[in-house]
Amino acid sequence: MSAPVNLPAGFSASAVKCGVKPGTDKLDLALFLSDRPCSAAGVFTTNLVCGAPVKVCRERLPRATARGVVVNSGNANACTGEQGLQDAREMAALVGAQVGCAADDILVFSTGVIGRLLPMPNLAAGIQAAAPLLSPSAENFHLAARAMMTTDTFPKQVAQTLHLGGKPVQIAGVCKGAAMIAPNMATMLCVIMTDAVLPAERIRDVLATAARDSFNCISVDGHESTSDSVVLLANGASGVTPQNAKDWALLQAAIDAVAQELAQMIIRDAEGAHHFVQIDVTGCRTRDEAFRIAKSVADSPLVKTAICGADPNWGRVVSAAGYAGVNLREEDISLTMNGFSLYEKGTPLAFDAATVSRSLRDNRETYIALTLTLGQERVRFWTSDLTKEYVELNADYTT
Repeated sequence: MSAPVNLPAGFSASAVKCGVKPGTDKLDLALFLSDRPCSAAGVFTTNLVCGAPVKVCRERLPRATARGVVVNSGNANACTGEQGLQDAREMAALVGAQVGCAADDILVFSTGVIGRLLPMPNLAAGIQAAAPLLSPSAENFHLAARAMMTTDTFPKQVAQTLHLGGKPVQIAGVCKGAAMIAPNMATMLCVIMTDAVLPAERIRDVLATAARDSFNCISVDGHESTSDSVVLLANGASGVTPQNAKDWALLQAAIDAVAQELAQMIIRDAEGAHHFVQIDVTGCRTRDEAFRIAKSVADSPLVKTAICGADPNWGRVVSAAGYAGVNLREEDISLTMNGFSLYEKGTPLAFDAATVSRSLRDNRETYIALTLTLGQERVRFWTSDLTKEYVELNADYTT
């Protein structure tokens, strides 16, 4: 069993089963609450078809008075029209009434099947039951992480402690996600909490920076969800305010690290996956060029199936780089896979295919490095292979 993950000062959590996932004994409602107002910001899916909770959170963020997040799993409350918006707002209002804050200071997340109305009587009863159970305990934080899960196989939590001016600051994050994962957010929900004093005018930039190299650099299947949501809550309970550029850099680095570890957990839990794949693209003129090449490789079903089959088919990787929309020549590209050089500046290299195949087959982690000669910019991206299990899981998801 993994070590307990603690909440930052002033935060509490709870979880209950209220019947959003009918016919199961699984937890499906979670609350995260601060005992005082928080600075809060969010980043969300760029899919133009998005869930009602995403629309409600966008209306409310950024803000300086947020108190918490209510999350349900099993139903995405997406493509549900005006009723879906009313239901999302009612969830927030029900929590606000239970904990004594304004409805607008509660944020709403939903994940699960698209196109079905929420069972609001179940959720109302669940919120009423969950509010008295709120606790700062690591056990409650763990249960809340479990309540967010859909097809996830394990709860995803990370915490860090850093010191600013000799005083401790805590950061903790929790997320869910295993498929319908694509860059520019994914079918994932994430709450990051800190007890640092983080002014409302800066919190959006801090979160955007953290998301850029974490949640926006993962892909399981290239399918961008309707529900992707990441929020950062800073309640200031530690009393510690970053005082200078060094403090801000340390805080940013810690939040970045939490986001990146959570993002990698999503890929490690990708539906049906056998391989965790890290793609490093270096030597581009701009970060955008490196990102486009990495995304092109990560989203290629031919690359993903080759990795699943332990086939060192380097031509699939190189050709994916070639259609990424970046101005380059074959001679600009070199490729290694699990440390084996396969292609160098446009020329195939001799290698022992059986040895490279065995490396892919015997190791869950796969490393692809594309080195170009165009500049100095780089991107690190994470993806998974594409397996028969993934197809089977998603072929009958709603039936």
